[in-house]
Amino acid sequence: MSDFITPPKHVNFRAKKLFGEMGRIVDGSIAYIDLNGGGPTELHTHEHDHLFIVTEGEARIQLGEENVIIHKDESYLVKGTIPHSCWNNSKDGVTKMIGINVIN
Repeated sequence: MSDFITPPKHVNFRAKKLFGEMGRIVDGSIAYIDLNGGGPTELHTHEHDHLFIVTEGEARIQLGEENVIIHKDESYLVKGTIPHSCWNNSKDGVTKMIGINVIN
């Protein structure tokens, strides 16, 4: 898995940028989140939104006090201004997810 990195404040989390800015899309990444992995470890906010697409496993998006579960082949748009983080919610394996950063 060359070109994958572990971003700061993430654990058991590898990401690879897939494409750069295209219109209102800022960039996109593919992530392999190991069991008990995810991040950032502290909720964060920013100006851009995230469109998450799970292609394998199951993800848990923490949105402040709320949690949203995204199953394989489902997507969810996270508003960047809401404090959030993303975690593997699978019971038995890696969650594979595409993240697209969008300016709305």
